[in-house]
Amino acid sequence: MTLNKETLLNWYKKMLHTRFFESQVDAFFAKGMIHGTTHLSIGQEAFAIGSTAALHADDLITSTHRGHGECIGKDADLNRMMAELMGKSNGYCKGKGGSMHIADLEKGNLGANGVVGGGFAIAVGAALTQQMKKTGKVVLCFFGDGASNEGSFHEALNLASIWKLPVVFMCTNNHYGMSMSVSRSTAVANIADRAASYEMPGITVDGNDPIKVYEATLAAVERARSGEGPSIVEGITYRWLGHSKSDANRYRTKEEIEAWKDRCPIKAFEQYLIKNNIISQQESDEITAGAKDDIVRAVEFAQQGSYPGIETLEEDVYA
Repeated sequence: MTLNKETLLNWYKKMLHTRFFESQVDAFFAKGMIHGTTHLSIGQEAFAIGSTAALHADDLITSTHRGHGECIGKDADLNRMMAELMGKSNGYCKGKGGSMHIADLEKGNLGANGVVGGGFAIAVGAALTQQMKKTGKVVLCFFGDGASNEGSFHEALNLASIWKLPVVFMCTNNHYGMSMSVSRSTAVANIADRAASYEMPGITVDGNDPIKVYEATLAAVERARSGEGPSIVEGITYRWLGHSKSDANRYRTKEEIEAWKDRCPIKAFEQYLIKNNIISQQESDEITAGAKDDIVRAVEFAQQGSYPGIETLEEDVYA
């Protein structure tokens, strides 16, 4: 992919979509308009959008409980996403999945996942399918720093390496697994260093820089597509909000949070685009306004939808 103006502005708009979508979800959740729970990735937009930009349209991803950005990066319909979170039948899972279970098989999104580390085995299985069928497709497997201490992480990387499967393991390192600092839970300095144990490359990049994320992911994706096997790409980033709505945020300081907000990936990318004469401030303002309008329309679409009827209770259920 050529990093021309059209491409970069597409990334910028998707990052804004992710930020505004989640900000709206946060507001609705506080008002009791969204039930269950939701895990927001505000502050992590660059990693989700920069990484998915390295894929072909028919490549695959597995996502996490904090996966709205990856869904948007994989060209999910904002309308159906919002409807799903509001429990409406015109949502991706007919209003029955909510925030953590959005899937869009037509776009190659094999699904967000409420289980920590739940995407590893799915991604490796999907990659094995691509290898056996010789489709040429690659799978991105997103996971958080906390999931790297799950047994499924090590099992998946080991098997993927043995069979040289076309999968790239994407670590969104936001420094905390719930309330546990990665510095206290994980022995290695960088999670990507664990790649060495499985004879695969591992790289750690600035997860708030979409271009650096894209370049690292693209190299790993091309390696996987050529039959050389898996890699780890780790992006260092930060979630501004708590783990979930039940998080009192007592394990980190306000100063730490504000310091990371000063490194806002969207603001930094906007400044990059303006500084390099890719857009003007006026163009940026117009893109921002347009992205906000897209979320307004998504809310209107969701509000017009109906809740699933009681007669659908046993539909789409496997026993």
